[in-house]
Amino acid sequence: MSSRLSRTARTTAGALAASATALLAAGLPHPAAAATASAPSGKTPKASAHATAAVLDLDGTGRTTVVRGEDRPYDTASIVKIDILAALLLRAQDAGRPLSGAERDLAEPMIRRSDNAAANALWRRIGRAGGLAAANERLGLTSTTGGPGGKWGLTRTTASDQVRLLRAVFGPGGTVRRGSGGLDAASRAYVRTLMSRVVPGQTWGVPAAGGAHARPVLKNGWLQRTTTGRWDVNSVGEVSVGKHRYLVAVLSDGNASMGAGISLVERTARAAV
Repeated sequence: MSSRLSRTARTTAGALAASATALLAAGLPHPAAAATASAPSGKTPKASAHATAAVLDLDGTGRTTVVRGEDRPYDTASIVKIDILAALLLRAQDAGRPLSGAERDLAEPMIRRSDNAAANALWRRIGRAGGLAAANERLGLTSTTGGPGGKWGLTRTTASDQVRLLRAVFGPGGTVRRGSGGLDAASRAYVRTLMSRVVPGQTWGVPAAGGAHARPVLKNGWLQRTTTGRWDVNSVGEVSVGKHRYLVAVLSDGNASMGAGISLVERTARAAV
């Protein structure tokens, strides 16, 4: 486990460094810049990591979301990219059309590789925080607030709201009408497909709840805050355990490192499921 986490953290850190310009534009600071602002020289911030998990058993009888921990707002970092894609798909549905080739060329790397430049472009296309709010009202989210300006990574959400979003993608779907209602069957299938094709270096997180051979269907987010040097690390997705499918959202903040955040998220996911 520790070797895998170390490799994952190194891979992701390299990807972050390669896209520093996009990170800054999205409100996700470059790790080097964050490190210099983390604490006064010679002082180390006290450990203050927190995590919350929300779980919904899609094959259970109650269909009630169970929350482990305080269901308070956290920064989304890149898990908001699922929400951005859902908002984009709703706009296309309302126009009576599929996504254009140009939109797919942005949506696919945004989810599969967590491409920040693609997210910047689609954040503008959906109307930024206002467009996200309009989509979320249709999707049943109640506790998510879009980030200021172009800073989609600073969107705030709760674990239970992320399960509501996952349910809009993985559930049976409700009433779908042009200009109202949720995602149609084709849109839901498209989001699920992209979440099942996330690049290997980004498949840590909620799949840990399904064991070593769990099929990764997820989106992760990670962000080092310049004010504290500490990390937000999040993971949302679907996990199968036995004959049950679970929607799982784990949000965390205050992690001393990305690797520590990944460990916390995976422990929390296993305990919650």
